[in-house]
Order: sequence, then structure tokens, then C-alpha cells
Amino acid sequence: MSLQKKTLFISGGSRGIGLAIALRAARDGANVTIAAKTAEPHPKLPGTIYTAAQAIEEAGGRALPVVCDIREEEQVAAAVAATAEKFGGIDICINNASAIQLTGTLDTDMKRFDLMHQINARGTFLVSKTCIPHLKAAANPHILNLAPPLDMKAKWFKGHVAYTMAKFGMSMCTLGMSAEFAADGIAVNSLWPLTAIDTAAVRNLLGGAGVAAMSRSPEIMADAAHAILTRPARATTGNFFIDEEVLREEGMTDFSRYAPGAKGPLAGDFFVPDEVFARTDTKVTGLF
Repeated sequence: MSLQKKTLFISGGSRGIGLAIALRAARDGANVTIAAKTAEPHPKLPGTIYTAAQAIEEAGGRALPVVCDIREEEQVAAAVAATAEKFGGIDICINNASAIQLTGTLDTDMKRFDLMHQINARGTFLVSKTCIPHLKAAANPHILNLAPPLDMKAKWFKGHVAYTMAKFGMSMCTLGMSAEFAADGIAVNSLWPLTAIDTAAVRNLLGGAGVAAMSRSPEIMADAAHAILTRPARATTGNFFIDEEVLREEGMTDFSRYAPGAKGPLAGDFFVPDEVFARTDTKVTGLF
């Protein structure tokens, strides 16, 4: 149940859920590439690829920060090649990078539409495709997409059809590639949170501090990802995992550590099917 000496290639990852996954792996002694655009500090957001790399090494891992725009095929190829050269291969691909804009059809300009599709759907496809030749040589290879279950209800499209299309594009990579590469022993899965996660997206786009107070910390996603990535790849593929359910399978029953300041129900996340909420005893409000 360890990622010691495993090599993870993470798109994005300079902050939020991606960084939390990186730090959890680093505590095992993993090698982590942070492939993202944030070489310089953002005026409103914490973290760069270099601060992430420092935190990874302080946590016990080895880090490779790479400036990489996953919309650019040449940059992805160079980042993957640099990872394989430095660490001797790639065991795990985490498709974490994502763009969001929750606007209706008439309020979504095509530049933003293209950005979401280029990063979410195309970026996931490209990063996975580029990592797969290395994953085929790994002992227990995994691709993990931070993407939702394919719950094809109109409520998830109404109001932000462009974003949903782009995000479900990541999920369709899971659906298709898990079957395509099953014979190669490569696990391809999605992971999605039951509740909102306290990230920059929540604080800046999805309700601010009020919603953040009803959210869990990114560490719940990191712990769930760790549980998935340490499972046998050939027996763990084609799943649309929900973070809390993964950890319950691992024997966890108390999730208060992930939302210590919450005073009431937590905010249920986008795209979580009704039947998932129905089978949990966690108190969740349908904020989203």
C-alpha cells in the first residue's frame, strides 16, 4: 500500500487537489512531475510549479517541475520525456488540469468554450496518450482522471452546457481507454468528490468563503487517490470513483478531519448522481 519509488506525472498540480495528491505520494517517497503553466506567482492564487516541487521534496519525495501547457503537443511530449529520463519511467498519470466557466449558452464566448475543451477533454486525451507507452512498461500502471461519473441528466447540462461537455470529455476518456488498454494492464479510472472541495475554484467562482466553509479539504481526494493508485491495476479499471466511497471501502468511517470547521450539512458537488447521495449517511445539501 505504498507509492515508494513510483513516478507520477501530474498535469496542473501547483495547488489544490493536484498538489494534495502529489504531497500524499511524496510522503511514500514517490517521484512526482508537476507539469503546469504556473512558473510565476499568480496575483490572486497561491503556488507555482517550483513551490510545489519544494513542498514535495520536503514531504519526502523527489520532484520535477516542468513548465507545460497541456494544450501544446510538443510541450507535453517534452515534459513526459523529461520525466522518463529523470526517473527512469512513468508509473502513474494524473489528469488534474481543468478549466471551468459556469455560464449558459448565450453567455459563453467561443474562446472560453475552446479553452475548456482544449484543457479538459483534449488535454486529458493528449497527456494520457503521451504517457501510455511508458505506462505499458510499468509494473502497476494507472491513469486517474479527476472527472465525474457520466450521469446523463439534463440538470448537469442546463446552465453550463459548455463546461459539462468539456468535463464529461474527460470522463469519456476513462470509459474508452479503460477498455482499450485493459489487455495491457493499464488501469484507467475517474475520481470525483462527493462534496465541494475547498479550492481556489470554490473560493473564486463557486460561492466564496460561504461555500468553502461547507466544503472538505483537498486531502480527502488525495487519500482516495492514494487508495486507488495502490490497488492492482488489472483489477481496478473502468470505475467512476467517489472519494468518500473509496475511503469507506478502506475502512474509514469518520470523515470529520476533512471538514473540521463545518457547522452543518456539506455542499454536495456537481455531477454526483442522486443514487450516490442516497447511499451515504453524510449530511449533504444540494447547493449545486
